[in-house]
Amino acid sequence: MEKEIKKVLVLGSGALKIGQAGEFDYSGSQALKALKEEGISSVLVNPNIATIQTSEGIADKVYFLPVNTYFVEEIIKKERPDGILLAFGGQTALNCGAELYTQGILDKYGVKVLGTSVEAIMYTEDRDLFVKKLNEIEMKTPVSQAVENMEDAIAAARRIGYPVMVRSAYALGGLGSGICADEEEFLKLAESSFAFSKQILVEESLKGWKEIEFEVIRDANDHCFTVASMENFDPLGIHTGESIVIAPSQTLTNKEYHKLRELAIRIIRHIGIVGECNVQYAFDPESEDYRVIEVNARLSRSSALASKATGYPLAFVAAKLGLGYGLFDLKNSVTKTTSAFFEPALDYVVCKIPRWDLGKFHGVDKELGSSMKSVGEVMAIGRTFEEAIQKGLRMIGQGMHGFVENKELVISDIDKALREPTDKRIFVISKAFRAGYTIDQVHELTKIDKWFLQKLMNIMKTSEELHSWGNNHKQIADLPNELLRKAKVQGFSDFQIARAIGYEGDMEDGILYIRKHRKEAGILPVVKQIDTLAAEYPAQTNYLYLTYSGVANDVHYLGDHKSIVVLGSGAYRIGSSVEFDWCGVQALNTIRKEGWRSVMINYNPETVSTDYDMCDRLYFDELTFERVMDILELENPHGVIVSTGGQIPNNLALRLDAQKINILGTSAKSIDNAEDREKFSAMLDRIGVDQPRWRELTSMDDIQEFVEEVGFPVL
Repeated sequence: MEKEIKKVLVLGSGALKIGQAGEFDYSGSQALKALKEEGISSVLVNPNIATIQTSEGIADKVYFLPVNTYFVEEIIKKERPDGILLAFGGQTALNCGAELYTQGILDKYGVKVLGTSVEAIMYTEDRDLFVKKLNEIEMKTPVSQAVENMEDAIAAARRIGYPVMVRSAYALGGLGSGICADEEEFLKLAESSFAFSKQILVEESLKGWKEIEFEVIRDANDHCFTVASMENFDPLGIHTGESIVIAPSQTLTNKEYHKLRELAIRIIRHIGIVGECNVQYAFDPESEDYRVIEVNARLSRSSALASKATGYPLAFVAAKLGLGYGLFDLKNSVTKTTSAFFEPALDYVVCKIPRWDLGKFHGVDKELGSSMKSVGEVMAIGRTFEEAIQKGLRMIGQGMHGFVENKELVISDIDKALREPTDKRIFVISKAFRAGYTIDQVHELTKIDKWFLQKLMNIMKTSEELHSWGNNHKQIADLPNELLRKAKVQGFSDFQIARAIGYEGDMEDGILYIRKHRKEAGILPVVKQIDTLAAEYPAQTNYLYLTYSGVANDVHYLGDHKSIVVLGSGAYRIGSSVEFDWCGVQALNTIRKEGWRSVMINYNPETVSTDYDMCDRLYFDELTFERVMDILELENPHGVIVSTGGQIPNNLALRLDAQKINILGTSAKSIDNAEDREKFSAMLDRIGVDQPRWRELTSMDDIQEFVEEVGFPVL
């Protein structure tokens, strides 16, 4: 390593926005940890107060200032850093770094860009340079033309032939992009794209091809390998951030996988990236033809996902590579025994599902396309695709209990709903299967690979078996163990099973009933460890998930009441995002400081709280009553903290309390008194505190009467 690097400036990502959220707090925090471990002083620029990286003890100095050239130059002038890291703050940091470089500011103050050079970044960001660079090694890219005015744009679209894809250069999360079927649509979209960007790209449409991504890592000595392959459930045409993503890729043949892997390694070497990058492909399943869609020369949402999915500490290793280390010099900080130059092997499947909050906005188009609308995401881990996808659909927290339980969804035209994807697309597939559509018909309308559809059909068939058993039997105690076990292996929750077999009473009792029956039959989940090496080597870090496809726990439980469990906040949504990650991480730090074992349950891959080294045990799993109870029965902790994860843990307080779980801090009863509108209101009346007049109204007449009483305005 070069000796002169004593102080490094790290550019953060600024405010959270769609397409740029908690994942950059995670990657930036990792980079700052890597610097600290090397004894290098760190200066961070990030005006976002809700992040972990701006907390005390992470960076040596924090500037709460905008990440733009004016302010960053002033900071460089004052701090005189030796080096700068550009890849850990998303598009904001990358664009700012590129401007500092082109304006000569970095040269002027002798600041060295660590990791990938700015020239290499330019190759990946500027479409024209990117295509030229890849042409040098005969890589196929989409037929595309970069244009800077309307006249050239129309000429390009006519030359390429409709349908065409429009994209803005230097834009985030597919902003201003879309597919146009004809000239009329094209004129509209091109005009609005020019509003975001001085350059737009007109390219051939590859809609319906598979979308595959590889995360690749490379050091300055040209050692490199792929960390993860990921496959989008949806075909091309839906932004990867809007798509359900599966890792490792499932539907490629061995030949196809190795072809794309080899191309990714050739690309990263040719562009000269040091650290980490993400290569996205369009892949035609009919002909093995491919196009390289883009390369991200920075950490991204996909790389946060890849890091959590494989247990490979991508951001941490990328920061060390930027400081000049080789992959051979570094240990993998999850296993602590193997070198970082070791391609991860997975003995499980991971499923990422986006979460939207489109219902919170009036007039927002529910249709999904090449521009990102999702506000958060979840990641589920299982031994089967069925288990992972069902877990994930519960994790999104939008009232769905798995793939088959969606009675609330009303669709008049299933064909149209399959052809034009919305945020409810996967539940439309479930409706279609119910209505008798075959796998071939659904594939024809959606272009989703038949492998995925076959797996979803398996879930549907098990659901039908449970229903038909329930229709023919009255005694739930007679539910056959093989059927119950099969349902659990396919990711059915106790709630889903109770509902499917037609349990008549209160659903909470039904869940407890199935739980009791299942435990008596010895059908219990086991705890498995993510170790990046498919258990070939021992791992030191307790990064865990629960599954019904296994026979033994990977963890030895002491049952000494010395652990404290913190419930995380789940997917980011509007009104609940990185601030609850901050609260959870602070709680974990305090628990450790006070000499207890810290345990986190959370499933959001963008967060610092789901990082392998934030706690003694990390359960990457559901925050449902069923799963939390499974973990608590294994852990036997001193107590549980529900107050740092926002609404999801809060809502579990009463049910956990009823099971005699020790809730630390505010009691479940007091939480309920604050959360339940009527109880809270009655308390205010009792202690003589004024409150706005309110009433729960059930009809228009009630509303009219209430408004006459209190007068406008009303909320």
